[in-house]
Amino acid sequence: MKRIINFYIEGFKSLQSHGIKLWIIIMIKLFIIFFILKVFFFRDFLDTKFDNNTDKSNYVIEQLTKQ
Repeated sequence: MKRIINFYIEGFKSLQSHGIKLWIIIMIKLFIIFFILKVFFFRDFLDTKFDNNTDKSNYVIEQLTKQ
């Protein structure tokens, strides 16, 4: 496991400026996708519609098995 980690560390250390800029762009995009879009577009639907976990799980099961 340590060899794998060292492999990636050495790879990132030897990147040139273009590679570093591309990785920064990728990280910014991932941040936007997973944090900002989740907050604004994917609200917690089950918490607003149901009060307890039993009702939530019954709803999910019903939606998954509905044809």
